[in-house]
Amino acid sequence: MTRCKTIALGWLAVCVATISLSAAEWVSISDTVTNGLSKPGTYGPTAGVAVDRANGNVVMVVSDYGMWRSGDHGKTFTRVDDKTIGGRCETGWALQMDPAGGRMFAFMIYGSSAMTTDGGKTWAKSKLSHLDFGGVDWEDTGKRLLAHRHESGGMLATSDDGGATWRDLEKGFLNCGVLDRNTLVATKAKEKGIWRSIDAGATWTEVSTNTPPAGTPTMFKGVAYWPTGKSILISKDKGATWTDLGPLVDAMFGPMFGRDASHLVVVGKSGFQESKDGGKTWQSAAPLPPGFTVNCVGPNYAWDHQANIFYASSMSKHTFKFQR
Repeated sequence: MTRCKTIALGWLAVCVATISLSAAEWVSISDTVTNGLSKPGTYGPTAGVAVDRANGNVVMVVSDYGMWRSGDHGKTFTRVDDKTIGGRCETGWALQMDPAGGRMFAFMIYGSSAMTTDGGKTWAKSKLSHLDFGGVDWEDTGKRLLAHRHESGGMLATSDDGGATWRDLEKGFLNCGVLDRNTLVATKAKEKGIWRSIDAGATWTEVSTNTPPAGTPTMFKGVAYWPTGKSILISKDKGATWTDLGPLVDAMFGPMFGRDASHLVVVGKSGFQESKDGGKTWQSAAPLPPGFTVNCVGPNYAWDHQANIFYASSMSKHTFKFQR
């Protein structure tokens, strides 16, 4: 059953189409793994989830026990990181999956970080870790990384070799992203706006008065997408200018993409929102799991567009799936 739901977004109330979801529910998929551990993780049981857009494989971080992968939508899992990943994901932007599939960098807290370029068959351990989140230039070299460390005063650190070596940039930053090997964007803790660097972080210029609260923007087929909490900013010129994608939408995480750029999903306080027309209209796709939020620290969300399954994970909670 389709109905209209009014959502307050700042000063404006908007009506979005919603779908009755009573026939589906969130179910835990991590129990079979965590029940077999000798002792629970420090912030267990799980803390991180992502989906390979190319094949629907789902990966799950088990707190202090690395990365686990499932090829059957969470029915069974196998550890795949060769013990190169430790700790947990503290934010929903920690697992940076290449939208084209196959590659991922895991930005980990209180454990080692690592990258895979072959769908999890092999992993390269990062020289630097204890990272909140970051970005990768997937559409360029696939090796430029930019990471944020809040416990180091908002320090940004960058690598141009996939994490083998790193150099610190500046403190005082809040969020960050990578648009190509030389073009970085960020927000600052004490100054409004989006800041852009075209020299790999040596110098920065303010390019927008907007200050997106989402940790990282997403690059998809040359376009940067950055949720603001009540809209999605886009840039088609590598961050030089930013405009709204379309009408207001409750968005903090994403976008995650389906068959192409016209099919996308975001996550906000009202749950998963889906658009099939490039962001012109939106409808509710799934609620948040009970007890989950859209805070910067904690929740992780993912979407398998091929099987129409939504996933959620967070520190101190199990990993769940919701299939429509």
